[in-house]
Amino acid sequence: MSHFDKPAYSVDQHLDTLRSRGLDINNEARTRHYLSNISYFRLSAYTRPFYTPNEPEHHFLPGTHFDDVLDLYVFDRELRLLLLDAIERLEVALRAQLTNTLAEHHGPHGYLDATLFDNRYDHRWLLDTLEKATGEREVESFLAHYRRKYTAAPVQPPIWMAVELLTFKQVSVLFAHLRQAQDTQRIETHLGWKFPLLKSWFRSLSDLRNVCAHHARVWNREFGSRPEMPKKIPAHWPAIPEAIATGARTQSDQMLNPRRRLYLQLVVIESLLQVVCPESRWTERLVALLDRYPQVSRPHMGFPPDWDKEGFWKTAVDSARQEKMA
Repeated sequence: MSHFDKPAYSVDQHLDTLRSRGLDINNEARTRHYLSNISYFRLSAYTRPFYTPNEPEHHFLPGTHFDDVLDLYVFDRELRLLLLDAIERLEVALRAQLTNTLAEHHGPHGYLDATLFDNRYDHRWLLDTLEKATGEREVESFLAHYRRKYTAAPVQPPIWMAVELLTFKQVSVLFAHLRQAQDTQRIETHLGWKFPLLKSWFRSLSDLRNVCAHHARVWNREFGSRPEMPKKIPAHWPAIPEAIATGARTQSDQMLNPRRRLYLQLVVIESLLQVVCPESRWTERLVALLDRYPQVSRPHMGFPPDWDKEGFWKTAVDSARQEKMA
């Protein structure tokens, strides 16, 4: 058993550590400002690509500047904000589909019937959660109005209110446990994908949303929750190989699986946005962001070589790059 013996460092000590490892720091006051407001530990995840490979001690590649690390951090931050924008649209669409489907098929309070869901779903938890929401101090105004006006109604609110009281993760779990074919088929028809795929996709997107909302790194991340690939790959989908080269000089980091990285989730997001927001220019903004940071490694996000030449992305790529040239 080894003991944790790392001391707590001050900002100035962190600054000295970076300098001792060969990082070029042109403006000490500016660097100290960022270390004070972002933290050394958070930034350290973005220093790794700039270390000399195959050396036991961390030492930066010659000519590495603090701004190289900061630019990678800023790129990742902008990417997270862009992802949240897309995921919000898809989350709201799922809530709407659940609300409309369950309300029209089973009535405002039909969801209180546990037989609408498969046996693995904790229906009692759902009822208790919604009942608890009515007694909270910071109760939603629409829920307070419901309880005041409809005193003889169930404590749990109608489905259109209930869905708005749940987190995206909870909504995705509710959706995944729908039992009746009339419900799942209606949502399949609207979104254009089969129910088993949609379950996987929305679960994965809810987890990705939480990563982004908690300001965690999405660049160079292998995700535990991954969207499933369609069994029959659509003709318009881009190629997503099982392994790509990173271009790294360390043996252990030469190949990775893009299906475990962000790229597959971007394909899923765009596939759903084509239905939910067909006139959205979100993908163009994604391409524009990537183009503004050409130095950021695409393979570490799972992007295959020549991804931007795929027909799936072509319209967005052409539009974004023509606008840049205008």
